[in-house]
Amino acid sequence: MHSETVQPGLFARLVEIGRGVGRDSAAEAEPETLYDRHGVLVVRVGDVAVKAHQADREHGALFLERIRLAGAVPDVLVAPLGAPIDVDGRTVTVYPYGRPVDPQGDLPWEEGARLLAVLHSMTVSADAPSWGRPARVARRVSEMGHGPAEDVVRRAFATLPAWIRGDGDVPSDTGKCLIHGDWHLGQMVRAQDGRWRLIDIEDLGTGDPAWDLARPAALYSAGVLHPDEWSRFLGAYQGAGGPAVPAEGDPWTALDIPARSLAIQIAATCVISAERENRPLDGPEQAMVDACGRISAAGDAA
Repeated sequence: MHSETVQPGLFARLVEIGRGVGRDSAAEAEPETLYDRHGVLVVRVGDVAVKAHQADREHGALFLERIRLAGAVPDVLVAPLGAPIDVDGRTVTVYPYGRPVDPQGDLPWEEGARLLAVLHSMTVSADAPSWGRPARVARRVSEMGHGPAEDVVRRAFATLPAWIRGDGDVPSDTGKCLIHGDWHLGQMVRAQDGRWRLIDIEDLGTGDPAWDLARPAALYSAGVLHPDEWSRFLGAYQGAGGPAVPAEGDPWTALDIPARSLAIQIAATCVISAERENRPLDGPEQAMVDACGRISAAGDAA
């Protein structure tokens, strides 16, 4: 499959890199576009995946440190094969190919939870990069247009703590675990040894591990994720000794604000997509906007 929506000639350049890094079979393999959205292009060439990162992301010393961290836990994370490559000012990395989650199959909630629990329990050095703040929430809300659904999302956004909205400093007690920073099932692949791994290390750093559970928690609280799937995920995480939530008792004492934030982020993304495609919100998208209505009705979370 050919793709040049990100940058003319970039697809061909990634294929060339993949053929140079992969095994002999890569020379004959038909290139396949795995991902082409949000300024990111990922191309499979045989047994490797070549990724052109977003042009506006920071890929200097902190990214190199994230690569080092990922390489230290090969049973959990897929690290790049070698150093990043500069392609016309774009950062490109090469990874061993892994088979992504089949959305029509049995979803690996337990495997994802256990990988996160192991990651969150790793010992990290004091100088490890910080995850920082959940910047995507404010960015998505700022990208919305205007209308009734957008108003609902903005009212919910206004209830979040100032540091999440981009004002003020990140609290010093936000946790010092090693976290993925943008976890969902799309961030998992089945490696060539048959075991699951986490991919995408651009947000890897120290922070509050509850944020890695925030997306499924948000989908569950909005009624989009089935309670059985949420129970499978949360139960496996607690069973593996994950530190983000109490082993017993109410997990929402830790998950409430991260889940609210992700519900708002997802709702904003849904509204933006519907507007761009000139269509009404579908059922799950409307459910996320409705969740924002409940968030704003509940009042200030700060």
